[in-house]
Amino acid sequence: MRILAIETSCDETAICLMEAFGEAGVDLSYRVLGNTLLSQAAVHAQYGGVFPNLAKREHEQNLVPLLTETLREAHELTRRLGDAANESLANEVGSILTREVELARQLEYFVRTYETPDIDAISVTQGPGLEPALWVGINFAKALAHLWQKPIVPVNHLEGHIAASALTHDARPVFPAVALLVSGGHTELIVVHDWMQYALLGSTRDDAAGECFDKCARLMGLPYPGGPEISKLAAEARARNLPPIFALPRPMIDSPDLDFSFSGLKTAVRRTIEKHGTLSEDERRALSREIEDAIVDVLVKKTLIAADRHGAKSIIVGGGVSANAHLRDSLLRKASPYGVAVLFPPIELATDNAVMIALAGYLHAARGHYVQASLLVARGNLALAS
Repeated sequence: MRILAIETSCDETAICLMEAFGEAGVDLSYRVLGNTLLSQAAVHAQYGGVFPNLAKREHEQNLVPLLTETLREAHELTRRLGDAANESLANEVGSILTREVELARQLEYFVRTYETPDIDAISVTQGPGLEPALWVGINFAKALAHLWQKPIVPVNHLEGHIAASALTHDARPVFPAVALLVSGGHTELIVVHDWMQYALLGSTRDDAAGECFDKCARLMGLPYPGGPEISKLAAEARARNLPPIFALPRPMIDSPDLDFSFSGLKTAVRRTIEKHGTLSEDERRALSREIEDAIVDVLVKKTLIAADRHGAKSIIVGGGVSANAHLRDSLLRKASPYGVAVLFPPIELATDNAVMIALAGYLHAARGHYVQASLLVARGNLALAS
């Protein structure tokens, strides 16, 4: 089965064409035929975070060029020799993309210029995410589905992150598994009984871990996105064995539940900086290390408690913060005595991408989980488990 996947949940525009066969956990195999991504991080840097309507505009401008490049990579971009019926279809684009004028203009040209590619279904992120951004991808998927007469599979973005971590290794997860989903918008622990069988164990009560990284970085005068900047300085502090200067709390690390809270850590960083005054470069490194240690200590301890309580055979880590080297090293080291496999995504699939939407989309398409296009809506607060 060939799946064309579309991801526009936040500030990455991404499209992937994947060919997949078999069943997850049994004999699943896949090939990425074409894969493109364009990050908007530089565009949003001046705001210190993602500006939703700006993200929407960027997605509108980027989707057709990325579709063209993805199909070119997959050798599926074939020019038309002329087709009156196709001209008629192109004229319908505007009526479908009434709110995305620039996207409609580009897609009209694309449909008039290129043949329908060899695909079986279209998967698209339905949520969670920024609704203005989600709607662009969803409406684009609806237009392509109508023009090409292909079915649509809605994908939960969080399930995509699980798929990117669990299905891209030679070793596949053994269930039950515990999934730690940790990013700028989410920090959740989920028990995975099997594919599409999820239960929520705990989540953040306020800031997500990635959001805390970014807010602390802003307090320190570091550029956006802040997580990688803090991680870089923290690694320098460890490499140089700088003495500990600061002591920050580990919020909720000893609470009996599996919830998280990181807003207090951000406040502690602000008060530390106010009390200390201007930071030297080494003090900035030391504070970065303490921030990273505090966040990672909480994530690792809660994840291992969840795995123990639920008899997990595997731990799956997904989301942008899963790229953090200290989190990877710490969780792998501390999980080792328990004999629990820990699965991280490849670094290039840690942040938002369309490969993960193709993988999750295939799992559902293989079971016939299609939706009528008219019923598909963006759901910014879509949950994976309850």
